[in-house]
Amino acid sequence: MPNIGPAEIMLILLVALVVFGPRKLPELGKSLGHGLREFRKGTSGLKAELDGGLREPVPAPVVMDAQPVAAAVAPTAVTPRAPQA
Repeated sequence: MPNIGPAEIMLILLVALVVFGPRKLPELGKSLGHGLREFRKGTSGLKAELDGGLREPVPAPVVMDAQPVAAAVAPTAVTPRAPQA
């Protein structure tokens, strides 16, 4: 990718002056600067959010106490039903 030097920048500004005119150029520059500022603010906020998420400590694994199924379920009396015809 070629570098942009002072001569190329002057050429771009001259073309912008011819295309947009001297009255619209300050307004265009102001809106371009405002847009760039909002873009940078958004990207820095996103970067801070991602960095903050990566720096949060990982929670310790959860260890659950397991008990045998027979002790957890109380036996119940079941009476069989007569088949319905």
